Amino acid sequence: MAEPHIAQRSPYVVELAPGDYWWCACGRSRRQPFCDGSHKETEFKPVKFAMGEAQKMWLCGCKRSKKMPFCDGSHKTLPSELTS
Repeated sequence: MAEPHIAQRSPYVVELAPGDYWWCACGRSRRQPFCDGSHKETEFKPVKFAMGEAQKMWLCGCKRSKKMPFCDGSHKTLPSELTS
């Protein structure tokens, strides 16, 4: 299985309104952290999530979170060859 592109080595802090969102899982979107359809050339699929109320969220930028689309701190443990 291919590894997603690391879009950012830290979370995206975003203010989200209630509604549905599609988080980019491939790391190729130009609208990070949200999907723009760039995954169509990859094996990755965006992750749909919904917000019931407006709030600030930390969305994964390294694309390695075990709690996708939310940051779980995985960016802190990326191997050095992926962070240089």
